Amino acid sequence: MRKPLLLTLLLLLVALFFIFDLGDWFTLEALKQQQAQMAALRAGSPWLMAAGFFVLYVLMAALSLPGAAIMTLAAGAFFGIWQGLVLVSFASSIGATLAFLVSRFLLRDQVQLRFGDRLKAVNRGISRDGAFYLFTLRLVPVFPFFVINLLLGLTALPARTFYWVSQLGMLPGTLVYVNAGTQLAAINSLNDILSPTLLASFALLGIFPLLARTLLRQVQRPRVYRSFSKPRHFDRNLIVIGAGAAGLVSAYIAAAVKARVTLIEAGKMGGDCLNTGCVPSKALIRSAKLAHQMRHAEQFGLTGTTPEFSFKQVMQRVQAVIRKVAPHDSVERYTQLGVEVLQGYGRLLDPWTVEVTLTDGNTIDGKTRRLTARSIIIAAGARAAVPPIPGLDEVDYLTSDTLWDAMAERDTPPRRLLVMGGGPIGCELAQTFARLGSEVTLLQRNPRLMPKEDPEVSEWVKQALTRDGVRVLTEHGPQRVEPGANGIRVFATHREQENTLECDDLLLALGRQARLQGYGLEALGIPTDRTVTTNDYLETLYPNIYAAGDVAGPYQFTHTAAHMAWYASVNALFGQFKRFSVDYSVVPWCTFVDPEVARVGLSELEARAQDIAYEVTRFELDELDRAITDGADQGFIKVLTEPGKDRILGVTIVGEHAGDLLAEYVLAMKHGLGLNKILGTIHVYPTLAEANKYVAGEWKRTHAPARVLAWLGRYHQWRLGKG
Repeated sequence: MRKPLLLTLLLLLVALFFIFDLGDWFTLEALKQQQAQMAALRAGSPWLMAAGFFVLYVLMAALSLPGAAIMTLAAGAFFGIWQGLVLVSFASSIGATLAFLVSRFLLRDQVQLRFGDRLKAVNRGISRDGAFYLFTLRLVPVFPFFVINLLLGLTALPARTFYWVSQLGMLPGTLVYVNAGTQLAAINSLNDILSPTLLASFALLGIFPLLARTLLRQVQRPRVYRSFSKPRHFDRNLIVIGAGAAGLVSAYIAAAVKARVTLIEAGKMGGDCLNTGCVPSKALIRSAKLAHQMRHAEQFGLTGTTPEFSFKQVMQRVQAVIRKVAPHDSVERYTQLGVEVLQGYGRLLDPWTVEVTLTDGNTIDGKTRRLTARSIIIAAGARAAVPPIPGLDEVDYLTSDTLWDAMAERDTPPRRLLVMGGGPIGCELAQTFARLGSEVTLLQRNPRLMPKEDPEVSEWVKQALTRDGVRVLTEHGPQRVEPGANGIRVFATHREQENTLECDDLLLALGRQARLQGYGLEALGIPTDRTVTTNDYLETLYPNIYAAGDVAGPYQFTHTAAHMAWYASVNALFGQFKRFSVDYSVVPWCTFVDPEVARVGLSELEARAQDIAYEVTRFELDELDRAITDGADQGFIKVLTEPGKDRILGVTIVGEHAGDLLAEYVLAMKHGLGLNKILGTIHVYPTLAEANKYVAGEWKRTHAPARVLAWLGRYHQWRLGKG
């Protein structure tokens, strides 16, 4: 009951202020009329008047009542510049803090609960730079101070910080107004105070925090670089270590703006995505899907047949696809763009110097080069994670990195394949090899596959894999591995019971870990915790050294690596003018099992975990004409929206071409478009993309105004002449 009682009391006090026209006492005319009487009162009881003035100012500031400017003038007129400054400085800060605490007590929990997802960036900013933001606002007196008090009460800014920053930040403006109050006899209107000269002074006060922050950064930088000698001249504007997605995009942007840039890569250009990840896996998935369609051709009115193929030729096609894509990422192309490409291992010697151990193909030739650059971007990528399972080193296990070379010369696919890991990589490859004829067992420690998705999605994927012949074993924790008489033996515990599994090939698909060794990070003291530690601008401990892509996280996708590369390269080249904090607000992804699983934004699991209210609108693909004609009517689209509104919080799609269908929702979320806008957009018939419009139509139908429709029904009945 404390909140309603406090709210009632506050509303009553504010109402009394306006009902009895107390605001008339806080005008310039009233102040000038009462100046002589107040001077006499102060002469007779100086401490009593000072105390009364102090309490009144605190009360007005706490209740956010108008008249603070007049009260500040009055302090100068009644008490003089120094006593008036002390009274107003403390009274205004105490009153503002009381308003801050009342706002926090009454409203913060409800606001954070309702708008928590939207306020994430604000909360992070307040946590990191809240004192600076408040100081900036306090120095600009044209911004309503009472609004600052109430809004910051809704954040997590500590009350102690709020108080001392407010007192410090309001001091210059308070001094100006109190000083003006000492000249009250010469002031006829507030316009006399807000003269062009004074406004220019306030403008400078507003710019001061930005200048102060810039100076602060310049002061802090030497502390980090204290033990290093900065070169007088630099060889390059930018050095990029790693030629995967993040490195290639960083180098491309630098060359496009005519910066001198060097790109260093020890392995193959294009990184993991081109050579061992996205490109080869999707090429193999396509071949496996065709084999699956041939077996089930009767679904299309044709005769099903068992596909006959050479697995070696399938793998040769995979390599042909890589070769066809490779020119896009080649040394020749980037050299033509203006990028210096060095094949070798780059290692940081100091914050500006990189030593490159050159290679000739895959062989280190012993030659080294030292280059200096104003900025450096680490884009070293990630490698397949290998857990410390006893006995693993005694067998020839595979990972998503080594799989392609190991399979290149085989005439047949693995006879018995055990895939360890039920995430996206494990599910994709398990289904693919099962469709190519392997006897596949998928081992997953978690109770369900793809645990980051909603349970129903996990079940869809499990059923799809099971239909294709994959033996799915969840809640199986691998304990040890050993060579067997007929291959590899894996011992796994399921509910305290140990099971023995045998396979010819063991594929580890347990995620990826950032490449953190070999780049000189440890010697420079650059913090790492699974990934390179960066701030919102992708800066490491040293503001001129950046990290982007898988090596920095938090998402390990090719498209997010390219996204991060823009921020890293622009900040590295132009950060002295303007820095951009990386935006992760709308990040899509897709798992290319069949049917595909694609998502952007919140899942239901995440929404519930974060206490975010939501509504679900769902459309089944078996109701879509094009999906039916294509025999692709398995799956659904699920959209989470704000209760009663069409604003999209998250989308999950299970179905053929789910990754392509997701793009419309990514665009809508990025630019604040709701389901009504999608519903009002013409979609070609018959296409899978129509499903997006039908989802919007389902939302509209469930939110139709029932009362209005009832009256419209009566209206149309009346038009028929039937009463």
